Amino acid sequence: MPATVVAHASPNFSISELAQEFDLTTRAIRFYEDSGLLTPERSGRHRVYSARDRTRLKLTLRGKRLGLTLAEVKELVDMYESPRDTAPQLMKFLAVLAAHRAQLEQRLNDLHATLDEVRSQEKQAQRLLTLGAVKAKRIK
Repeated sequence: MPATVVAHASPNFSISELAQEFDLTTRAIRFYEDSGLLTPERSGRHRVYSARDRTRLKLTLRGKRLGLTLAEVKELVDMYESPRDTAPQLMKFLAVLAAHRAQLEQRLNDLHATLDEVRSQEKQAQRLLTLGAVKAKRIK
């Protein structure tokens, strides 16, 4: 889902503004905060999210769409905030993506094998019905 752009006079956001912009519940945003992905300031009892928090939330949701774990997302987002050279960061990102792709491909292979088995069982059941080996019983 594309994020809706919300105009702001300041670089700060409330939890409800972020929830509306990214089509999330405030509970989901608090969960990401509890996971260490977001670190809002406090103004009394209210959370005040910075542009940094908004970017981290956007990257978190992108990682989630890719199927990454929150730990993987956090590691990658934390790396992008460091002032180090970007080559190691990109290499790590590629490694995470390659591992995730391999897992998805294995799941796909497993699903294909399961579908083949289902098709085989369907053919066997049809063959038995066609040959008359199975007689229908009346249910009283």
